[in-house]
Amino acid sequence: VEPVADALVARIAARMTGLRTGDGRRGCDMGPLVTAAHAARVRGYVEAGVAAGAVPVVDGRDVVPDGDPNGFWLGPTLFDRVTPDMSIYTDEIFGPVLGVVRVDSYDAAVALVNANPYGNGTAVFTNDGGAARRFQHEVEVGMVGINVPIPVPMAYYSFGGWKASLFGDLHAHGEDGVRFFTRGKVVTSRWPDPRHGGVNLGFPTQT
Repeated sequence: VEPVADALVARIAARMTGLRTGDGRRGCDMGPLVTAAHAARVRGYVEAGVAAGAVPVVDGRDVVPDGDPNGFWLGPTLFDRVTPDMSIYTDEIFGPVLGVVRVDSYDAAVALVNANPYGNGTAVFTNDGGAARRFQHEVEVGMVGINVPIPVPMAYYSFGGWKASLFGDLHAHGEDGVRFFTRGKVVTSRWPDPRHGGVNLGFPTQT
């Protein structure tokens, strides 16, 4: 939300520029992308973001890896002034690219989230308990974090989102996961006192 945007972007940028990209066996924070094709795809998104007018605060395309330079390297990349019509916002990139979208108010932020066709996970960071409670009720997303990034993956949470982020009727973990792998059987029985004799075929209506 706009009043904290400048300070937030500056702190994210400071954290990103301190990360080491390279061989994880050397204690680096960011490893290579999985294939040359995927690295090219992610770089394409970065280039598309620049072309669309997003501001590249940290550009990871020219990163110098720590250790062996051979690999599919891309350093952490931070965009500011991202808008919802940009591909770096609408698509899931699967790369070290973070975009900051600015809004004027809490209401505009919730509207932005709820307008998205996906609803996997979201988070709010605040010292205002009332704002946090309002957010958890108003946001249309399946997993919500309050002062934590998102409470997953944990086996006791039913991992999964809403809207286009959910496939099928059940989630992956928690009670839903047990139900998914379970076939229920319902048995209704009654044991009348044999001293009464005879047979009663009526369905019991009370205990």
